[in-house]
Amino acid sequence: MLVPLALAAGAGLSPAHAQQAPAGPPAAVAPSTAPSGDDARIHEIVRAASAARVERDVRTLAGFGTRHTMSDTMSATRGIGAARRWLFAELTRISQQCGGCLQVMYVDSLVRGDTASRITRDTRVVDVVAIQRGIVDANRFVVVQGHYDSRVSEANNATSDAPGANDDASGVAAALESARLLSRYRFNGSIVYAALAGEEQGLHGGETLARYARAHGWRVEGVLNNDIVGNTRGQGGLVNNTTARIFGPGIPTTATAAELRRYLYSGGELDTPSRELARYVVGTADRFVPNLDLHLVYRLDRFGRGGDHTPWFTQGFPAVRLTESQEDYTRQHQDLRTENGIRYGDTPDMVDYPYLAKMASLNAASLASLAWAPPSPDSVYVSGAVTPNTVLRWKPVTAPNLAGYHVYWRLPSSATWQKSRWVGNATTATLENINIDDYFFAVAAVDTEGHESVPVFPVPAPRR
Repeated sequence: MLVPLALAAGAGLSPAHAQQAPAGPPAAVAPSTAPSGDDARIHEIVRAASAARVERDVRTLAGFGTRHTMSDTMSATRGIGAARRWLFAELTRISQQCGGCLQVMYVDSLVRGDTASRITRDTRVVDVVAIQRGIVDANRFVVVQGHYDSRVSEANNATSDAPGANDDASGVAAALESARLLSRYRFNGSIVYAALAGEEQGLHGGETLARYARAHGWRVEGVLNNDIVGNTRGQGGLVNNTTARIFGPGIPTTATAAELRRYLYSGGELDTPSRELARYVVGTADRFVPNLDLHLVYRLDRFGRGGDHTPWFTQGFPAVRLTESQEDYTRQHQDLRTENGIRYGDTPDMVDYPYLAKMASLNAASLASLAWAPPSPDSVYVSGAVTPNTVLRWKPVTAPNLAGYHVYWRLPSSATWQKSRWVGNATTATLENINIDDYFFAVAAVDTEGHESVPVFPVPAPRR
């Protein structure tokens, strides 16, 4: 796929989340050429990801026997209570190493029991969360998460061993490793590292944290949900350690009737905030993570299945799911056993730890790019019907070291941005002889170090 050198594509913000703009552009003089954005610090972050550390995390979590949401909460060595206390202690240890840069806390909710559901008795779902506050725009957030609960074949079996090494100690390990890698730096925006419970019983942990974010007014630019990210051998025998999938959902469930009408008549269903976020991560992989090809899938999740990014998406936040490209279903939701010569169960020895470290580095690089970048432009409009040219306009972004803006366009058949133009510190761009009918467009804000915001897909300009 063709990705411009300056690409760091992503998802636009809704007006409710957008940065309020001043009446005119900032006074700083913009460079005549685009900053490269090839940040040496992000390359170092990627190189520093450790297979040994993520293996230790996975084996530690698997060692709690079962982490079923309704399992023991009092034991010091077994059950979900012991697991969450270890997670809290590990994030606290990471925070101590950076001088207390993380706010470590529990975020919980009570799920009422129902014998007809996967929560058969009243159960407190407890997420373990660490927040690294931004130094410029602390209320702008990016989130990395995995779920630490596990299960066996019977969804309500809370006592049998359920090591859950790949599903989803691997995703939690990616979030923990991201915290280790990124807590050495300071960012403009805030980063949230989260281990969620209750996923196997109905995505309760994701719902709990998304509601917390909404209640506390977080401006969430993106949620990276890591679920099953450590396996490279498929059930059919294919081994592949160089690809992964990113699922980007389409039209938000919160879309109004007017927004649905705009999608119908003007398009944009391939450029929803979540799908722009997915493109951003694809661009980050292409630039910073060697030997990892990320496949963008236009779907909420794998067919007929779900993950903890879903509650974020249904509450109106940009959210995607990262997962391996080769799944082995004998290792997911299975009792530990050998049957007809086939070994079943999600055990730590089946995880490819160098691959998992690479997935962790992708998360860390994406989070760093997002958190260092300016906020996305607000009120991006496009016009050009029945003319040979396309005109884009937007409100200026207020951010330190703002350098200017990139305009992107691509053919509708392309999954990623193909063309770009640096327009400097302007709030309008005319693309001569680029027909509005033939391309899709977006605008991103760029700082002087080349960090780009998530590009924003434009809406039709109001008629004068």
